[in-house]
Amino acid sequence: MTELLLPDAESRTAPERSQAVVPLLERLRSRLRSLTPAERRVAEVVLRDPLEVIHLSVTELATSADTSAATVVRLCSSIGLRGYQELKITLATQSIPSEKRVLDQVDTGDDVESVATKVFRSTASATEAAGAALDHAMLGRLADAVLDADRVLFGAVGTSAPLAQDAAYRLTTIGIPATFIPDVHTQHVSARMLGPRDLFFAISHTGSTVETLAATRAARDAGARTAAITSFRSSPLTETVDLALVAGSAETAYRVEAMTSRIVHFVVLDALYVTLTLRRGESVSALALTEDVLIEHRL
Repeated sequence: MTELLLPDAESRTAPERSQAVVPLLERLRSRLRSLTPAERRVAEVVLRDPLEVIHLSVTELATSADTSAATVVRLCSSIGLRGYQELKITLATQSIPSEKRVLDQVDTGDDVESVATKVFRSTASATEAAGAALDHAMLGRLADAVLDADRVLFGAVGTSAPLAQDAAYRLTTIGIPATFIPDVHTQHVSARMLGPRDLFFAISHTGSTVETLAATRAARDAGARTAAITSFRSSPLTETVDLALVAGSAETAYRVEAMTSRIVHFVVLDALYVTLTLRRGESVSALALTEDVLIEHRL
């Protein structure tokens, strides 16, 4: 099995660097006896089927091991990882060839045309599968929540942030007060300042990003309604929000950036936007004002 020097290795102590190059599954096996019973159950699930774990959220793994997400995180820390995401990335890195981690169907000898064709085909397939599995009733409830809110604050970080920024802008173009604040600290504070008539709308692929969860919980504690679009049915985020729309695919579940998942989320947000435009009577006049403004910025 390929050995992996984990990210940030240069900043670790000598013992930590020594531990980091030990293959993950061997590390788990060597630690089994020293783990708590709950942590041992998690480790045994990972050892039994590491490739399956790559496609699980932290909550799903915890459920499989009959324990809590906090126990999964503690196990990761005890074997020198910074969290569950690093565990999944490490499993993928040590178990799956590098070209398969980028796109499952790609082979090392593929030319540019073959790569492009496979990327388009994979993305189209993932989008179609997500659309077929989409909970349309939940999409309608999300639209109702947006229309009922005095204001909508989007929450997201990393590669989900551009989607949140675009969603906030597009809602604004149809006259819905919506904002996205890129700075996570300001986003967190703003979420805490929401009220019962407001909606906090989180976008997160994994549903377990610390900053997004913190802002979502702050909004919930402030009394605001909370909603989310995510890729995993069971995650800390889906357990936190009032409304959760799941749109994801197994093919992108373990990738670091999971670009296809963002495309799927973008399409879902587009469907929400169109739904809102049709339902909101003032959308036509708002769009006319938007177009009038944009004319000033084009030759």
